[in-house]
Amino acid sequence: MDRSGPVTFTADEVEYDQNTGVVTARGRVEAWQGERILRADEFTYNRNTGVATASGNVQLLEPDGQVLFAERVELSNEFRDGVLEGLRGLLAAGGRVAATGARRTSGTYFDLARVVYSACEPCARDPLAPPLWQLRARVATLDQQARQVRYRDASLLLGGVPVLYTPYFAHPDGTTPRQSGLLSPYFGLTRFLGAFVELPYYWAIDESQDLTLTPILSTRQVPNLGAEYRRRFNFGEIEARGSVGYLREGTALGESGFGWHVFSRGRFSIDENWRAGFDLNRASGENYLRAFRYGVRRYLPSTAFAEGFWGPEAHVRFDLRAYQSLRPTDDSGVIPYVLPNVYADWWSGRDALGGYLTLDTWNFAITRERGTSTRRLATRAYYELPRIDSFGSVWTFRAQLDAMGWTWDDLNLAPNHVVGGGSGSDARANLRAALDWRLPLVRSAGEWGSQLVEPRVQFVTGPNVGGSYRLLPNEDSLDFEFSDANLFALSRFYGRDRQEGGTRVDAALRGAWHFPNGGLVEGLVGRSFRLVRDANFDPGSGLGDRSSDWVGRVRLSPVPWFEVIGRARLDKDTGQRSMTDITGVLTIGHTSFSAGYLYTVPSPGLQPRRTRDEISLGVSTRLGEHWRVGAFGRYDIDINRPVLFAASAAYEDECFLLEARFVRNYAEDPATARLYPSNTLLLLRVGLKTVGDFGFRAI
Repeated sequence: MDRSGPVTFTADEVEYDQNTGVVTARGRVEAWQGERILRADEFTYNRNTGVATASGNVQLLEPDGQVLFAERVELSNEFRDGVLEGLRGLLAAGGRVAATGARRTSGTYFDLARVVYSACEPCARDPLAPPLWQLRARVATLDQQARQVRYRDASLLLGGVPVLYTPYFAHPDGTTPRQSGLLSPYFGLTRFLGAFVELPYYWAIDESQDLTLTPILSTRQVPNLGAEYRRRFNFGEIEARGSVGYLREGTALGESGFGWHVFSRGRFSIDENWRAGFDLNRASGENYLRAFRYGVRRYLPSTAFAEGFWGPEAHVRFDLRAYQSLRPTDDSGVIPYVLPNVYADWWSGRDALGGYLTLDTWNFAITRERGTSTRRLATRAYYELPRIDSFGSVWTFRAQLDAMGWTWDDLNLAPNHVVGGGSGSDARANLRAALDWRLPLVRSAGEWGSQLVEPRVQFVTGPNVGGSYRLLPNEDSLDFEFSDANLFALSRFYGRDRQEGGTRVDAALRGAWHFPNGGLVEGLVGRSFRLVRDANFDPGSGLGDRSSDWVGRVRLSPVPWFEVIGRARLDKDTGQRSMTDITGVLTIGHTSFSAGYLYTVPSPGLQPRRTRDEISLGVSTRLGEHWRVGAFGRYDIDINRPVLFAASAAYEDECFLLEARFVRNYAEDPATARLYPSNTLLLLRVGLKTVGDFGFRAI
C-alpha cells in the first residue's frame, strides 16, 4: 500500500479555499488513499496539515476487510491516525463492535470507550433486541498488529443479562488462524482429580510448528503438565502429545507414584512412490491415563513403517510393531514384538482372456518373552476369469495357491491355545480351484419396478488338509465368523496360518425387488456341503461338519426413509441361532430412529468367552433450525443389565454453540458380580464463536 500517495476523492460538489488550503466535498463523497477508502456525506481536507474530517453516514473500509461506521471522523497522518465518534464496525471475522468513541494510532491500534462486541447477527424481527451473547467493556483495544482484542472491566451478557465479569480478557481478532496466547480454560469434576481446571497456552513458534502447554490444577492431585507439539515439513509432518505427573496415595485408583505418557506420530513422503512413518505410544500405566483423562486404553501399539505405491498395480509395506500392556492383570510376557512384518502385492491387470492375476507375500517374525515365537513366510497367487454365456449365466473360474513356511519356539506355551509343544519348523502348500455359476433372472414388474431371482452354485476343490494345521502356530486366523460374506470364499479363514481344504459345493439363492423410486427388497440364503469333514474348523463355527449351518441376509429398503438389514446363521439340524445381527433406521422428517439386535456365541480363541445377546435403541432429531438432540442405549437381555446409555443435546447458530453430552458405560465386577457404572461422563461445552470455547467435564 502506498501510504505516501495523494488523497483522491469524488463527490457531487467540491469547493476549494486557496487561502486556507481546505478542500470541501459534499454529496456521495468517496475518498481513498492507498487501499483505505472513506465514504461520507461531507468531507473536508486541509492540504497544509493533512487533516481530513468526515461527517454524516461515515464509512471507513480497511485493507483487511473491516468496515467501520461512525457519526464523525477526523483523520490525519495519511488516514492512519484519527478520532471516531459513535463507532460501529464489522470485523473481518464476522464480529460486530460498537463504541461511544474511538481513537486510532499509527493505523494499527484502536482504543475504544464503552465498547460492545458480538459475533451474532441482529434479530430479523427486532433488530434492537440484545444479541444472544455480547461482551461489554469499559475500554477495549483492537491491536491490528498483534491481531488481538483486549478488554478492561469486561462482562459477558447472555440475552442482555450479565452472567460473568472479568477485569481483563483478550481474544484474537479473527484475521489470523494461528496466534500465541492463553486458550479458553476447561473446568471439570472427577472422582480422581476432584475439581480441576485446565489452563492451555498456545505458542505459534513459526509458520510450520506450534506447541501447546496444558497444566492441570486439581484439588486432589498435584499439578500435571501436558504438552502437544506439531510441525509440518515440505515432505511430511510430526505430532507428539505427552504429559508428566504424580498420583497421590489414597486415590480411588489405589495406585500412586510418578506417571507419564507419550503419544506421537509422523508421516513423511520420500518421493512420488515411497512414504514412511511411525507411531510411538507409551505410558506409565492405564490408571495414570484414566486419572488425568488422557484416554482409557488396555494396550498401546507402536509402529515404524515404510511403504511404496506404483499405481493400482503394486504395493509393498515394511513395518515393525510393538505393544505395551497397561493392565497389571495382563501377562506382559506373552505380548508380541513383530520384527519385521512385510507385505507386498502385485496385480497384472486384465489379460487377453479377460482374467487377472494377483500375487502377494506376507511374512513376519513374532517374538515373545514367554510363549510362542514364530517366523513365517507366506506367498499367494490368485487368478480369476469371468465369462458370460449365451443364456446370460455368469461363469467364473477362480484358483488360489498358497505356499507357507514356519519356524517356531515353545509352541505349547502359546497364548493362542494350539497344542504341539517344543520348537520346530514346517512348510505347506495348498491349492484351491473353483468354478462359480450364477444365473440372474430379471423380469419387469411394470410400474412396480423389476424383480430378480439369482441362483448361485460354486464347486471348490483342493487337497484335504485334515487337522494338521492345528499343530502349527496361529497368529492371524483367530477371529473367524462364518456368514453370507464369506460363503463363497475359497478359504473362509481370514489369514494364512489356517487353511481350508477338500472338496465342497456352495449354494445360495438370492432374490431382489427393485422399485422405481430406488427402493429395494433383497434376501439371500445359502449353505455349504463338503465331501470330507475339515477338522481345522471348531465345532461351533458352523463349518465343523460336512454340511454347514444356514447363513442368510435380508435387506428391506422399500422407501428412502426406511431400511432394515439383517444377517443370521442358523444351526443346520435344529435351526437354533448362532449369530443374528439386525439394524434398522427410520427417518421421519428431521427425526431418525434406529434399532438393533445382536446375538453371537463366544469364539474359542477370543475374549470375552460369553454369549452376547443385546438390543439397542437410538433417536436423533433436529428441532427447528438450531437445536439437535439424541439418545442411544444398549441392553444385554441375556444377563438382564444395561451396557451403555448416551444422550446429547446441542444448540448452534452463527455465533453460539451450547452442547451437553452424557455417557454411562456399565461393567460387572467378576469377583462380586456387582453391577457398577465403569465410566460415567458429563460434558458441557459453550462456544462463543470468534472468542473461544469453554467446557466443563465431570466423571
